[in-house]
Amino acid sequence: MNMDIPPDSPPDSAAESHEVIAPERQTVPLVFASPHSGNNYPAEFVAASRLDSLALRRSEDSFVDELFGAAPKLGAPLIRALFPRAYVDPNREPFELDQSMFSDQLPAYANTRSPRVAVGLGTIARVVANGADIYRGKLLAAEALQRIRRHYWPYHRSLQNLVEQTRTAFGQCLLVDCHSMPSVGGPMDRDPGRNRMDFVLGDCHGTACAAMVIDAVEGLLRDLGYYVARNAPYSGGFVTRHYGKPKTGTHCLQIEINRYLYMDETRIARGPGMPRLAQDMQAVISMLTSLNWAETPA
Repeated sequence: MNMDIPPDSPPDSAAESHEVIAPERQTVPLVFASPHSGNNYPAEFVAASRLDSLALRRSEDSFVDELFGAAPKLGAPLIRALFPRAYVDPNREPFELDQSMFSDQLPAYANTRSPRVAVGLGTIARVVANGADIYRGKLLAAEALQRIRRHYWPYHRSLQNLVEQTRTAFGQCLLVDCHSMPSVGGPMDRDPGRNRMDFVLGDCHGTACAAMVIDAVEGLLRDLGYYVARNAPYSGGFVTRHYGKPKTGTHCLQIEINRYLYMDETRIARGPGMPRLAQDMQAVISMLTSLNWAETPA
């Protein structure tokens, strides 16, 4: 996928897009990312939606940035999106857009036929996670392009810079893309109505990171008492596929956490399990800082 910026998408400020929480000094070849925990909902977006604020938030990976908040003190940067996934999704190609959502024509470079677009979950989503339509009416193509320019591109510029700086400094980089999932598969998922494991680890079926990495994370999580699956129902999204290229020195592992472990999924509120889970994620981060994965082939 070409990540070059089209002519009508000039650079824009990163201030409202995301935050990079950097360690005092980066001491490990790790980068942590939370692309879906943002909850800054523009008022005009909420007003244009047929859903209430709580329903919109069901697409969030709420509080995931907090679960991995120990990364900077352990020597690794953490980047977190501030914008919500329902507004623009950075775990998609830049222009996976559904023509049926717009009253005018999308640019020729838009990918209107991807599987994500087909189910309403493109870069600008048509539906939230439970399949409910987001918008009252049609959007203008210019609105989608503005969101991508103001949020998607600044997020990926910073993520790319973190990865490249890490690879330059250490010779390798492991990007850990951090997510959460509903406890039960929804109608838009590959496992509708099914109860899910505690964790799903995705490495694009062995192509995105060294085998030692996913083996070690799975082993530690199992030792901590969790049920763990690999690559089903999530094998890794755009970020995992795009950045996870072990032959170039960049590895990527996607971690999906079952929300029932740490939050009230109905109220979108932190639950009693959150402190323990955050402590366990700190153990995962700590283990990765000492794992000699960099010299291991994928």
